[in-house]
Amino acid sequence: MAKVYNFGAGPAMLPESVMLKIQEAWLDFKGMGVSLIEISHRTKEFEQVLLKAQEDFRKLTNLQENYKVLFIHGGARMQFSALPMNLAGRVASKKCLYVESGNFAKLANKDAKAFCDVKVIASSADTNYDRIPQVTPEMIDQDAAYLHITSNNTIYGSRYNSFPETGNVPLIADQTSEILSREIDYSKFGCIYAGMQKNLGPSGAAIVVIREDLLGHASEQTPPLLNYTLADQDNSLTNTANTFAIYVTGLVLEWLLEQGGVAAIQKQNEAKAKVLYDLIDSTDYFRGVIQPEFRGTMNVSFKLPTPELEAQFLKKAGAAGLYALKGHRSVGGIRASIYNAMPMVGVETLAGFMEEFKKNNG
Repeated sequence: MAKVYNFGAGPAMLPESVMLKIQEAWLDFKGMGVSLIEISHRTKEFEQVLLKAQEDFRKLTNLQENYKVLFIHGGARMQFSALPMNLAGRVASKKCLYVESGNFAKLANKDAKAFCDVKVIASSADTNYDRIPQVTPEMIDQDAAYLHITSNNTIYGSRYNSFPETGNVPLIADQTSEILSREIDYSKFGCIYAGMQKNLGPSGAAIVVIREDLLGHASEQTPPLLNYTLADQDNSLTNTANTFAIYVTGLVLEWLLEQGGVAAIQKQNEAKAKVLYDLIDSTDYFRGVIQPEFRGTMNVSFKLPTPELEAQFLKKAGAAGLYALKGHRSVGGIRASIYNAMPMVGVETLAGFMEEFKKNNG
């Protein structure tokens, strides 16, 4: 099989050792003689998988005991609706604050409008999301149910390098495209959530980490499978969970611990991003999409001098085994998603290709 480096934004690549473990368990899970996808979510074997995944997440994040770790159906997009259903009822006005820093942040406040009174307090839409908009304490209405941010913006490559001070208002973060990529103090948040398909596992499910005092406020209209309080009571097994996604996530969490934890993976991610951004900053041929002070380490988006050169770049990159580098349709250009599982050699191979392409087409 030809070696391909997958720079896709999600579903994204998994560590090779994790893929091999999945392959082994596909036909025979722990000597049971059946596949992991065939065993019931009610078996003691799967219960052990679930409990260990929760335990390992806590280890990796130094999570305090008053936070619950839940596995919820539907990925991150489903949580855009689930959040206001579960939390807007904390205040009589159902006022919820949002910061719009990219496409998914915009979708989050759009989806929430059916369930709460959305107030967008800051946006960088006027500059096509090339920065994180400033949020100051006086902008935060202390009577609001929560403040929602998207901590890393997949399409553009921006991230919060510091988080807003919100007073008594719980800070909520969609961490889908950066979860466990850097050390974060989770005590600053009332709730974080992430779709699994970028840094955790396969698509179609989400992890939700919520402070226990925020449970118990769901509206009567909240569907049972999106009710965080019920999910906590049933330990994420209100119905048949996405057992495969939880199993794979557990393997990825084990892999992260083997790498030395989040602090170690953060150093690797910073080194990988530096390789690409140093190259981008060294020439006018490649132009970064994001203002430098707001760059993250997970998604590196950039453009070439012309759309024609970008099309040629993508074609030749694909032929060279550099897969899924096309930028999102709202931005265009090139996007290299270099999540935790992307090895440094993949990034260095891309950088070498970029240098060669510039030399031959500059």
